[in-house]
Amino acid sequence: MPVGDGLGELSVSVLRSDGSGELVLPWPADADTTVDDALYAAVHARGAVTVPHDGAEVSLAPGDIVFCAPGPAGLPRFGDDVRMAVFRIPRRCLGITESELRRITGTPLSCADGVPALVSNFLTLLASEAALRRARVGDRLARNAVDLLAVLVTELLGTRTADTRTAGPTDVGAQTLSRIRDFVELHLTDPDLSPESIALAHHISVRYLHKLFRSEGTTVGQWVRQRRLDACRRDLDRAPHRRLTVAAVAHRWGFTSPSHFSRAFRDAYGMSPSAWQAWAASPPLTPPTGNTPLPVS
Repeated sequence: MPVGDGLGELSVSVLRSDGSGELVLPWPADADTTVDDALYAAVHARGAVTVPHDGAEVSLAPGDIVFCAPGPAGLPRFGDDVRMAVFRIPRRCLGITESELRRITGTPLSCADGVPALVSNFLTLLASEAALRRARVGDRLARNAVDLLAVLVTELLGTRTADTRTAGPTDVGAQTLSRIRDFVELHLTDPDLSPESIALAHHISVRYLHKLFRSEGTTVGQWVRQRRLDACRRDLDRAPHRRLTVAAVAHRWGFTSPSHFSRAFRDAYGMSPSAWQAWAASPPLTPPTGNTPLPVS
């Protein structure tokens, strides 16, 4: 069932099992992995569900989220009287690679607090209230859902990277960096977002802030710019936003100079933002203008 008639990117199904544990609606394991380039976010509501994780079976609590790729790998195990909301998100909306997809699938996320709790509550309400999805604000709610899921994916990837690196930041540093990323995601539209304002909001020095991002192989400015560019790219992709000028999209996501935005966008994606917008509005399989191939997210 589409969420937001005009968006066509996010869809949701409410999955149930009968008394024998058989699913009433198909799970993404039935999807054709050769064509289904998507990520599935399952929000658990009730019943006994376990997922294989790190060699063990982990039980999901109500509200917990688990990311799944199409196909049978990492398929949860369902007991009786299960109810889950399953959201399908095209991977291009999240800007993740194949390797990043493998890193986050099958990882259960406890939604007791923090960003996971915010995302879980929002998705649960969106799945349960059909009237919201059909309302005039359905498109906007669906876009918000995609953006929240992108924040959650970013946090999960950052946490798993910090956990697996031997020379990365300390546990305290990794937690601080995760909070900073969440903060940045929520303030991307603020043109005054800067290393100074980020450090002040987290009661750390600018020097320590730069040290945290150096341990990730990037800088504060580069990371903020890339997240803004990703947000602009998603807006230029979306039909409801194609009536907006490139300058309006750039301004919405905190770029104060249209010329600087155009240069940064071309450096990141190999074409100008206006060419990307025109390509997104073209019929399927129409190549972008110029000699540069379309970048792969």
